[in-house]
Amino acid sequence: MHSILKTFILLLVLNLPFISSAQLNRVEKKIVRSVDKHNDNSLELLKKAVNINSGTMNFEGVKQVGELFRKELVKLGFDARLTSGEAFGRAGHLIATKEGKPGLKLLLIGHLDTVFELDSPFQSSEMLNDSIMKAPGVADMKGGDVVIIQAMQALKDAGVLDNMSIRIVMTGDEEKSGSPIELSKKDLIDGAKWADVALGFENGDGNPETIVISRRGALGWSLKVEGNAAHSSQVFTDKVGSGAIFEASRILNEFHEQLASEENLTFNPGFILGGTSVDVKEDGTGGSAYGKTNVVAQKAIVKGDIRAISIDQLEKSKKTMQDILDKNYPQTKAELSFDEGGYPPLAPSEGNSTLLKYYDAISQDLGFGKVYAVNPRNAGAADISFTSGHIEMAVDGLGLSGADDHTINETGNLKMLSRQAKRAAILMYRLSKMEKFKKK
Repeated sequence: MHSILKTFILLLVLNLPFISSAQLNRVEKKIVRSVDKHNDNSLELLKKAVNINSGTMNFEGVKQVGELFRKELVKLGFDARLTSGEAFGRAGHLIATKEGKPGLKLLLIGHLDTVFELDSPFQSSEMLNDSIMKAPGVADMKGGDVVIIQAMQALKDAGVLDNMSIRIVMTGDEEKSGSPIELSKKDLIDGAKWADVALGFENGDGNPETIVISRRGALGWSLKVEGNAAHSSQVFTDKVGSGAIFEASRILNEFHEQLASEENLTFNPGFILGGTSVDVKEDGTGGSAYGKTNVVAQKAIVKGDIRAISIDQLEKSKKTMQDILDKNYPQTKAELSFDEGGYPPLAPSEGNSTLLKYYDAISQDLGFGKVYAVNPRNAGAADISFTSGHIEMAVDGLGLSGADDHTINETGNLKMLSRQAKRAAILMYRLSKMEKFKKK
């Protein structure tokens, strides 16, 4: 009894996980040992990956990261290949498959690209202390890609990988989707149609005590308003009316008044242009406007996005927005349009909540504590959303914990790499043994 107490105290002092062996079977203990054994190699792989620029539009860099990970998966017995993205204007994806014995089929989702293009000042890694790495894409999401590979290694070492059916899709355009989007996301959707369960390895909200069971979709919208150009002295008259800028302002204010309190819904006007004439850049990121203070504005354009937790919430919100347009100021007219494609929402579901329960139990079995669901307001759109409508069980946020994604201060917590790999590998092992969640 005295020696057990000493061991427990020592583990606490060393800040190491206290694993209850009674909760882990023989295979799961092998998984844990393998992750620990290969952790240094995984850290080295991550360092190599983050020091390769793979901004979405740097096709060669994206392919280079894909090839780095492809070689690792081939070593583990996967049939792995890089696809061409020529049809949708991007670098392409990494697809790796392993067909095992009949059982639950697992889709694992990552991405190769980052938001940091070749002209970004953020190009290389540095250690801020013994565990925090500052690097482009370390949390979003090369760390998650390495967690996938580390988990596959552990399952192989435990002697169970060959009995599992797994498809890995690491996209090359998550940060800036190719067009048409139905081709860009075809491999993801095909994977979802094939699989019983989808697991995403994004960073989530940066907290290792959470995973994502629902994500809001994201869709772009455009508002075009027209008014009568005239001398400003005639504004508000029956003939001239209020002008385009006043009408655009009315519409935006009503959007805010009627929709801002809707739970889990956001809609953001990213930019507005107004005046006698407007010119929007071809890529839709801004533009220019011309006008004079003594001339009533003839045109106004607003571009933004809307994020909803479900298709139903999105459709109701779109109707509300259109109804607002129809109550226009005198002598103005407006048109609201929504982009094609976009990211669908990953709506909350019983299946996703069940996966959370399993993951939470595994985390506690490993001595890592409880796991909770991320508030969907804190989880942006991601590739896993394209599994919606095709799969009943999906969670995300299983990747490397970090902070400040999409900024030059992005960091990853390297101490969490092995923890995330252990939790993910055991989750996959336990799921692979189940039959009740297989598609009919």
